[in-house]
Amino acid sequence: MGEIVVKELTPSLRDDFLLFFDSVAFADNPDWSDCYCSAYHFANKGKAESRHEASNLVEEDRMHGFLAYDNGKPVGWCNAAPRGSYPGVQWLMGPGPDRYEKVGSIVCFVVAFSHRNRGVASYLLSAACKKFSEKGLEFAEAYPVKSPHSAAYNFPGPLSMYLKAGFVTHRDADWYVVVRKRFETPG
Repeated sequence: MGEIVVKELTPSLRDDFLLFFDSVAFADNPDWSDCYCSAYHFANKGKAESRHEASNLVEEDRMHGFLAYDNGKPVGWCNAAPRGSYPGVQWLMGPGPDRYEKVGSIVCFVVAFSHRNRGVASYLLSAACKKFSEKGLEFAEAYPVKSPHSAAYNFPGPLSMYLKAGFVTHRDADWYVVVRKRFETPG
């Protein structure tokens, strides 16, 4: 593995995003190959339609996150944006006073099989937190699964990674934990 470079997703990186999901992300798990990180944006509609919808969201700058590269090739993805960008997160959090806070949500990681357990997700997490802090958000928030059935079900990222990065438990839910990291506020 060479030096990992992380880039924020922009419309100009749409082809890299699609390449990653078309042929890299789920090479070892073809049952999930129709994902295109759609769950928190729209209902999965099958591979062709999900690909088209995700492509449009990237092109319209409505899907946000980070791509990790090794030697110029995409090897990892993190879906991260202000919580209000994710219609699908509302059912996780429900109504309550914290919905008005400035929170950045980290909802998904996908790392190429060849690059797992090598710190790629941590690089992506660091980039997401840096971006949230720069945007003036108060917290980074994530939703790791308590007991994932397999590595594939650990897509929100492992709890241990978040704890190592300074996150703390905000709320214990049924099958997941809400973890948060507070950012320093200027002043």
